Amino acid sequence: MNKIKIAIIGVGNCASSLIQGIHYYRGANPRNAIGLMHWDIGGYSPCDIEVVVAFDIDKRKVGVDVHEAIFSAPNCTTVFCSELPKSGIAVRMGKALDGFSEHMKNYDEKRTFVLANEPEPTEEEVVRALKKSGTEVLMNYLPVGSEEASRFYAECALEAGVAFVNNIPVFIASDPVWAKRFEEKNIPIIGDDIKAQLGATITHRTLTDLFAKRGVKLERTYQLNTGGNTDFLNMLNRSRLASKKKSKTEAVQAVAAERMDDENIHIGPSDYVPWQNDNKLCFIRMEGKLFGNVPMNIELRLSVEDSPNSAGVAIDSIRCAKLALSRGLGGVLHAPSAYFCKHPPLQFTDDKAFQMTEQFINGNIGDNNEVPDYRSRQRQSATAEV
Repeated sequence: MNKIKIAIIGVGNCASSLIQGIHYYRGANPRNAIGLMHWDIGGYSPCDIEVVVAFDIDKRKVGVDVHEAIFSAPNCTTVFCSELPKSGIAVRMGKALDGFSEHMKNYDEKRTFVLANEPEPTEEEVVRALKKSGTEVLMNYLPVGSEEASRFYAECALEAGVAFVNNIPVFIASDPVWAKRFEEKNIPIIGDDIKAQLGATITHRTLTDLFAKRGVKLERTYQLNTGGNTDFLNMLNRSRLASKKKSKTEAVQAVAAERMDDENIHIGPSDYVPWQNDNKLCFIRMEGKLFGNVPMNIELRLSVEDSPNSAGVAIDSIRCAKLALSRGLGGVLHAPSAYFCKHPPLQFTDDKAFQMTEQFINGNIGDNNEVPDYRSRQRQSATAEV
């Protein structure tokens, strides 16, 4: 089969893990390939993905072969596949806009971006690059808070006619205006805000759903996260966090038996610890009442390498977007969005989202109109049928 041609916005740690993974699984035995949710989606394996365009704004990456750029500072994720051939694709200068937080200029260059002194592209130039390269799926890996920059690239995707996977908490797929524009142009979009393979949000949601199913009243909860990558450094600017906190909070509220008061739920990034690098520590506490109104609580500590944790999900998102293109489907892909993202337009429990995604992959959900308008901020039945 042909390769799935993708373009990447932001050659950071997440892009590094994704590209390493594409090459890591080449030659792997599908029966014992560790770390994948699906080996095959629509006939495509992880190694059938090819990066044909990449954009960044860091001077250490712009103009550099993408297979070298993924190992350039300030990237600090685990290297699990270091022997990569030259890709022949040089990283292009991207559009900065609000993709760079001013406070990051005050940190050591090893830890932060160094803005390249290169002309930024126009929308027409980005669209031309996407069309000329044959890009089919555009991956948004911009920093949290990049509202203007994300919308700029979403416009480019619409103009170029390529699928858009929005991995960050800028609300595009979950914005009815943007969703309608992708639907009208029959262009697939998956979003918003990628949900890690086994990270803080999916773990917190699973436990919250467990409380509901087992009849335990969840009264209050928090989720605190620390890390040492550029994502956590960027999020020290609290003004960039509004959509991130909303995305993570709503992901948990959506599966609670009853919506908690704002004062009883606190979810969000907590601090930047440089020596953690790409390791993310998550601390979850949940307090509730069980049989006889007797109190109980859970405390959990989760340690994960942040960027590889997202790459396994990204690989599936790309292939689901390709399936939609092959089937002539456009607009929000509700099943993959609900399973792969924290803030989809329609929230489902993860069990239900998994079933829906399997149906989508197998061709049993033919178009988005088969998914009802089932927005569960106030959680509806976990076993509701689609």
